[in-house]
Amino acid sequence: MATRLFSIFLGCGALLGALSAAPALAQSNDTLASPDVVSDSDINHNNIEFGAFVGQVSIEDFSSGAVYGLTLSYHITENLYLEAQGGVAEAGETSFEVLSGGAPLLTEDERDYQYYDLAVGYNLNGEIFFTDGTTFNTDFYVQIGGGSTDFAGDNRFTLSLGTGYRVLLTDRIALRLDVRDRIFSTELTGEQKDTHNLQYTLAASVFF
Repeated sequence: MATRLFSIFLGCGALLGALSAAPALAQSNDTLASPDVVSDSDINHNNIEFGAFVGQVSIEDFSSGAVYGLTLSYHITENLYLEAQGGVAEAGETSFEVLSGGAPLLTEDERDYQYYDLAVGYNLNGEIFFTDGTTFNTDFYVQIGGGSTDFAGDNRFTLSLGTGYRVLLTDRIALRLDVRDRIFSTELTGEQKDTHNLQYTLAASVFF
């Protein structure tokens, strides 16, 4: 598991370097091909995005519950960005606890589910047309990252995989739909296994 994750992060680092170089090369070629001067007012300098989200998380072997948290992103280029995210939720009961009516598997404090991670993301830019005169810029994006999950009285290294859709209502305000799968190893049910913890959220964010 550790070797596989290390290989993934090495691949992300290589991808980060390649994608960072590509836009610069493309811009250089465009500059040579076109003498047009772009005014400063046409350039969006807002590359920091701060957001808040709320949604639902399904913690494997436990019931689903509400999740909420914050995101902070730095957009390196139009397509490439880094994002930090932190969230909290509370795990419900396992099916065994519900059916048996016996002693709970976890205490109330151990049911607290908290996480943070740092991810590399890539945007695919587009547009959405509501009417003939109303058009919004959009992004479909994918992410891969890693972090930590505090659950059941222990901190666990977590691999984060995600995708989402962003609609930019203005130059500064956006709405986002996100799907994340946070994967960490646990022995709570008596055997060592990797758990998949799916999260669906709606977020509002602001660029500055």
